[in-house]
Amino acid sequence: MKKDEMYKAISLLGIFALLLGCSSNSGPSVSEDDPETVARRAALKAEIAKHYETKVALPPELFEDLEAGRIEKEVVDERIAAGEFPRFFQFKTVEDLPDYLVWEDGSDLPEIGSPKAKKGGTIYGTIQDFPRTLRTVGPDSNGRFRRYLLDHNAIRTAREHPNSTEIGPNGPRFYPGLAKEWAIDKGNQTVYVRLDPKARWSDGEPVTADDYLFMFFFFHSSYIKAPWYNNFYNRSYQGITKYDELTYSIKVSVKKPDFATYVLGLVPRPEHFYQDLGDDYPERYQWLFQPTTGAYAIKDEDIRKGESITFTRLDNWWADEKRNFRYRFNYEKKRIQVVRDNAKAFEMFKKGELDAASLSLPEYWYEKLPDDDPLVEGGYIKKAVFYNQRPRPPYGMWINTAKPLLDNQDIRVGIQYASNWDLVIEKYFRGDYSRLNHTAIGYGKFTNPNIKAREFSVEKALQHFAKAGFNQRGSDGILVDAEGRKLSFSLTTGYTTLKDPLTIIKEEAAKAGLDLRLQILDNTAGFKMAQEKQHEIHFMAWSYGAEMYPRYWETFHSINAYNPDGSIKTQTNNLNSLAIPELDELIETYRSSGDVDEMIDLAHRMEKIIHDSAAFVPAFHIPFYRIGYWKWRKYPDDFNVMKSEDSSEFSLSWMDVEEKKATLQAKDRGETFEKSIRIYDQYRSE
Repeated sequence: MKKDEMYKAISLLGIFALLLGCSSNSGPSVSEDDPETVARRAALKAEIAKHYETKVALPPELFEDLEAGRIEKEVVDERIAAGEFPRFFQFKTVEDLPDYLVWEDGSDLPEIGSPKAKKGGTIYGTIQDFPRTLRTVGPDSNGRFRRYLLDHNAIRTAREHPNSTEIGPNGPRFYPGLAKEWAIDKGNQTVYVRLDPKARWSDGEPVTADDYLFMFFFFHSSYIKAPWYNNFYNRSYQGITKYDELTYSIKVSVKKPDFATYVLGLVPRPEHFYQDLGDDYPERYQWLFQPTTGAYAIKDEDIRKGESITFTRLDNWWADEKRNFRYRFNYEKKRIQVVRDNAKAFEMFKKGELDAASLSLPEYWYEKLPDDDPLVEGGYIKKAVFYNQRPRPPYGMWINTAKPLLDNQDIRVGIQYASNWDLVIEKYFRGDYSRLNHTAIGYGKFTNPNIKAREFSVEKALQHFAKAGFNQRGSDGILVDAEGRKLSFSLTTGYTTLKDPLTIIKEEAAKAGLDLRLQILDNTAGFKMAQEKQHEIHFMAWSYGAEMYPRYWETFHSINAYNPDGSIKTQTNNLNSLAIPELDELIETYRSSGDVDEMIDLAHRMEKIIHDSAAFVPAFHIPFYRIGYWKWRKYPDDFNVMKSEDSSEFSLSWMDVEEKKATLQAKDRGETFEKSIRIYDQYRSE
């Protein structure tokens, strides 16, 4: 749930796992002449046409009132029938385009990628658990694999330049993707786009303005079983206008300083692929690879369920010669296989069966592949540290306040003081990581500098636990209350590589009379448990996009915690089940504000409320990523772009196939190469 469809709501196993990858497929396999199929498709076409004809653009505040139950649907329907609101979908001609538009294409920005890059070769990576679906929207789609289908492959309309910090009158600077050029009408909160006529879906169909119209129908629809998208695409946009097959404009509801990102950051949906869209969408499209605008597709035969998925580069990809893309997406194939055991995966890497591995965990950087390892000394494997600049994933303990005892603020504050993350950072992470103070680090002035994470203090923890009635220790040292209930909670995570630091947290918490029952799950199962709100305390981090300011509605608004009937709302990002009226009010003001100074003030105030609620225990953040890679894998001279999340984002690396053969042969003969351990700190800010 993010700004690659505007919000990245992905649990961040990535920085600790070994290198991953992705895959490709075709549309629903049905008989074109089957009467039921013909009727279903005709009904869908009629439904789409009616939606285009009748859908109106509600003001965002009215939409929120309707969703929150503050206004009756019948009242809104009456106002719609009276013609009070403009149509969401409009159709005009190019002659209707305003004559004051100034078109731009980002051609003055430096190109991304290295001219040294070569095409070809197969890259091998691992993933700990097989994805539950190839869908990128709907139930079970918000797992780690989603980023390889979207973020690391699909081409957006345009994208913020990852090395530019320039913020102009219309927001950040962009380079073109599917767009040939665009024009920003700030006064009317509208962005006009002319698509690149070469842009194609991976099945060869052209990308057109109709795919953007259908995108809104898709995200407005209840078929997708994705409330977040329903809310976002209704609330954030006031409409789309088609001028011809390649020209359209989108009006944005939110008056944000980066409002153009809401349009240029979009990835359309191929209307022709979804001709069987209906109530059975989650099942029908479960294992179908949606045609992509990116360089890689997944063939049906390359999906080996439970084992591996292989991505194959498209022949004559439409963007092969396009600036900012011609030196990227260089591998012929990317084969990702399931390897559940991290130790086994790392041994595969050291044998040359995998091309690279994350070394961000100190255990891997200092112990499993130390600088004096023969593979490093011999120059076969290179080591690199890259300091990036982007919002930091908030690694921490997400407390579910809907669970018994955890609804007590004193218990939550006690848990804060009983969590010794400073010890974990000092001893286990060897001081390489920094203590996270709250959920919004790395947003410049939007980050509240006055909030500090609570320190480890047995004395303070015991004081707060006592206020909640837990003032006696049992025979095992764990606190109990007058009813004999133990102060005991499950601590779950999908990060198998973080078992040891979480064990330290468990052991330290016991000193304060708190029992944390550690449960290590695979990434998919762990994230599913959290999204279903079945956890008590869950350790994870969201993967945030390189955005200008933090978001709060998705993660902290009560509408994403409870249904109108008071039941828990699942499949949302409010893992804390927080429902604080004051916070809701600030979030709604923040969402509708376009004034930077006001937004900064609101962000600081909201973060203080979240801190006071003690529902999130901040753990750590990492100002860099570290990687080990065989010498046949190549990177640009400056390694990567400033805003890259990891070494794979932006797909800048490539493989020298001949050098791979020569390296392995030289290794067998005992020949060595120059040792390489590099630190790329050109973007270091802390």
